[in-house]
Amino acid sequence: MSDFNRQVIEEFRANGGRVGGMFEGASLLLLTTTGARSGRAHTNPAVYVRDGARLLVFASNAGGPKHPAWFHNLSADPYVTVELGTPEGTVERFGATAVVTEGEERDRLYAEQEERDPGFAAYQAATDRVIPVVALHRVDLGDPARHRAIADHLVKVHAELRAELTALREGLGSAPDPAGPTDAAGTAVRDTPALGGRLARHCLAFCGALHAHHHNEDSAFDLLEREFPELTGSLDRMREEHKVVARTVAELEALLTSGAAPATLRAEADRLAARLEEHFTYEEAQLVPALTRSRAVPGN
Repeated sequence: MSDFNRQVIEEFRANGGRVGGMFEGASLLLLTTTGARSGRAHTNPAVYVRDGARLLVFASNAGGPKHPAWFHNLSADPYVTVELGTPEGTVERFGATAVVTEGEERDRLYAEQEERDPGFAAYQAATDRVIPVVALHRVDLGDPARHRAIADHLVKVHAELRAELTALREGLGSAPDPAGPTDAAGTAVRDTPALGGRLARHCLAFCGALHAHHHNEDSAFDLLEREFPELTGSLDRMREEHKVVARTVAELEALLTSGAAPATLRAEADRLAARLEEHFTYEEAQLVPALTRSRAVPGN
């Protein structure tokens, strides 16, 4: 993240969505996407306009020759987090689904934005690419079908992360490669640098996926808490566990960059696995029954 973006984001959050400088008076939101390659959360300020129930953002990149990174990210994973200033001077945070508009709709929406702000006409004139218009649709958690879909997705992602962590730990304990280096007696030995490199790539990919999963969960928890106030205590515990897991992941990543031996990495991976299993089990026990049970209709 650039120093400029970091400053804007900090000012936005500290002042209920209001910022000064070049964005003073502009309708601004913070858009958090999941990195298409890294799996990490990335936050960017973006000018927006309301269009009915949806919000529109424009991938102008100030008229640059390439789409901004956040556009590539949401093209790969359309679930995003939006932060928006409220009339009360607070910042509202919610999940949304990003939809890239096309054809006549895109052209009409961009032309309307050019009329509102001539700067966007200059951006389009400065580049050969067609600047995308992205519609952000707030995720509705009041729909029981949506509740069940969230529960199914939670279990599916947990299963995938468990399998990836298991594969990582098995790799840390794998046998030497017979086709690899040998000792003086001709016995195959572990090629530690090569093994370490493979494990580092695998582990960093896993850590990136875990970061993205917990980022998306934290965003959804804010909505779930309003829909299921009885889960407030459980959701608070899950948020705190996310912080503990994040610290463990950071320690594991630091070991990877330090060139630690596979045995040391294995011990750290075992510690992470134990924490994750406890955390996943608790989340599933608390959230899945609440999301999948039939809820009585008021007045019946």
